[in-house]
Amino acid sequence: MRRILDRRTRLDQVGLVARLGMGAVAFVAMLTVMLGGAVDALAQQVPQQLPHAWGLNFQDAASPVMREVHNFHHMLMWVITLITIFVLALLVYVMVRFRASANPVPSKTSHHTLVEVAWTVVPILILIVIAVPSFKLLYFGDKTKEAGLTIKAIGKQWFWSYEYPDNGNFTFDAIMVAEKDLKPGQPRLLETDNTVVVPVDTNIRLLVTAADVIHAWAMPAFGVKKDAVPGRLNETWFRAEREGLFYGQCSEICGAYHGYMPIKLQVVSKEAYAKWAEEAKQKFASVDGPSPRLAAAGAAQ
Repeated sequence: MRRILDRRTRLDQVGLVARLGMGAVAFVAMLTVMLGGAVDALAQQVPQQLPHAWGLNFQDAASPVMREVHNFHHMLMWVITLITIFVLALLVYVMVRFRASANPVPSKTSHHTLVEVAWTVVPILILIVIAVPSFKLLYFGDKTKEAGLTIKAIGKQWFWSYEYPDNGNFTFDAIMVAEKDLKPGQPRLLETDNTVVVPVDTNIRLLVTAADVIHAWAMPAFGVKKDAVPGRLNETWFRAEREGLFYGQCSEICGAYHGYMPIKLQVVSKEAYAKWAEEAKQKFASVDGPSPRLAAAGAAQ
């Protein structure tokens, strides 16, 4: 009779653990659906290339690298979720199965070879599974061999300067527009007086450096974040897959006005880019000399 009661008690404990585990999974799923619906509703009201309040995920991918970042992130979420549920279920089981009332005389076991090997080998295997796609993504986003355009971004306190060596080597500064000068529809802390323009469906080689302290050029929709280090030229790349306006910011604390170094980038058709580049040669100064307008004014005098 005592064995039967003990068996029933164990079955009740196992059933309780199972119900608690299922309840936890259901709660997580319900919370995900509720929050996901709220995020979708907000996303319909805000341009996708801009961050929005209560956002829970990345911005929509606009480049091959960012799509791979999304895929890697989703894979990791499955791994993390399964580990979390397993640990939670294990903790609940231990609390129920080995509570004081069920175990008035606790076991004095201190070692278990199989368990010790398992909790060492299994995490190593999990890390290997994560490392393979991680390294592939790192190398994929490192640099491109076939660049259709090269742009150099120079971080300064507290604005960005850009050079276009493939289009006449002109240069310009992009400084944040003050809140009092914003026009309707322009985002606060993200608008700049000059815009970086690139053609769609073109591999862009981005060279990043700094003139004073360490900065970081970051564009979330493209999966780009590259440190700008004084005296060093770092390289990355992106390929914009759709036209539109995209915004980023300096992502390295660089002083008092670190939060006022936005990046505004416009992706246009290849025809529109060629037209803009010709106009930019006349509008902006050359890296090796003054702007055409200043040169013309000096010659007239």
